[in-house]
Amino acid sequence: MQAIPNSEMTSRSDNATDSAEATRSIFLSVAETSADLYGANLLTALRGRRPERRCWGLTGPRTRAAGCETFHDMVGGAAMLFGAIARVPGALLMLERLKRKFRREPPAAAVLIDSPALHLPLARICRRMSIPVLYYVAPQTWAWKERRVAVIRENVDRLVAILPFEPEYFARHGITARFHGHPLFEELERTPPDEARVAAYRASGDPLIVLMPGSRRRVIEEVFPDQWRVAERLAREFRGARFLVAAADAEGEDRVRAIARRMDQSAAATLVDRITFDHRTRGEMLAAADLALVASGTATLEVAYHATPMIVMYNHGRWMLPLMEAGLGLAGGRLLRTTYLSLPNILAGRAIVPEFMPFYPSIEPIVACAANWLSDRAALRSKQRELAALVAPMVRADVSAAVAADLDSLIAAGGRSGREISPGSR
Repeated sequence: MQAIPNSEMTSRSDNATDSAEATRSIFLSVAETSADLYGANLLTALRGRRPERRCWGLTGPRTRAAGCETFHDMVGGAAMLFGAIARVPGALLMLERLKRKFRREPPAAAVLIDSPALHLPLARICRRMSIPVLYYVAPQTWAWKERRVAVIRENVDRLVAILPFEPEYFARHGITARFHGHPLFEELERTPPDEARVAAYRASGDPLIVLMPGSRRRVIEEVFPDQWRVAERLAREFRGARFLVAAADAEGEDRVRAIARRMDQSAAATLVDRITFDHRTRGEMLAAADLALVASGTATLEVAYHATPMIVMYNHGRWMLPLMEAGLGLAGGRLLRTTYLSLPNILAGRAIVPEFMPFYPSIEPIVACAANWLSDRAALRSKQRELAALVAPMVRADVSAAVAADLDSLIAAGGRSGREISPGSR
């Protein structure tokens, strides 16, 4: 028998390994509506690169529609702050089931998107089982819970950031974070507003004000009633004003409609004839509007993408933040590490938009701020230019393709040998 050179044996072995890796699954985990969107777009990009790869994991409706098999649905019960406590027992049971699944069928890699309360413990599980981890949407440790940096450094192989200043921040902590743009803008670039609909909205009222009450049930219930009250006040001051409610989805629209019915029945003056609900035309509403009242969160970047002047609102209660700060103070921690709380102001490093959060005792300053802006069209135009310049560095149409390439690179590098994070760095 003819001897096979060592180099050829190595090549054949490598090819066999590549083939085996290509047939292994990808584990994907999403626990929020926005992460579900980013995950679905990433899956589409992955299918373009490796159509043979199977994907399974913790899914939402969009990732399921994109072909990801569901091990468990975490998106349906998404919660925040103390509302998440009720989900802990179920999450712990789910993680135990997931460990058993990993032992039977270890994936080629795990992609964890956002939600650090769930995904950093999950990254630790993957680390112990030698499953390479790509973490997409870097935890905002620059804002709070900076102690999580050590968990990232120890348990994450590739970190993908979605804000332009984050790579420099993580580099100071010995972590390489890749930035390819913000995935929200990728989606917005794919779905430009219908100009005929924009024109129709603009013709319907002057001024035109959008109410964006958030996506989570608790946020909607806390934010939308005050947005409605501000709208009532503005309706009395601006006779031609019309209001557009841009809920995050159909479920959110049902909730805000129910709240609106209750509010309208108890109001001295009705808004029914001056308000439009349609979550399907968020882009058109924002492109047409003079001003947006928006719940704090990623939606503020959607508003900024359309260069719509905004007022950011979130009223979590006068005593909530001091109580949380005090509790963390006793434990030697600090809750917030940023001067500003809304993403536009954090990105700008200054108060580019008014933010009324985490609480406000009265809507009067919000009404006054909105009325002042609506009475000064030059100020609104100036703000539009500022917002457009703010988001420009984050707008790319190929974010998911770049992250898919990162994932393939991590798998091809042989798992932990492809790490970009040094556990010993400080």
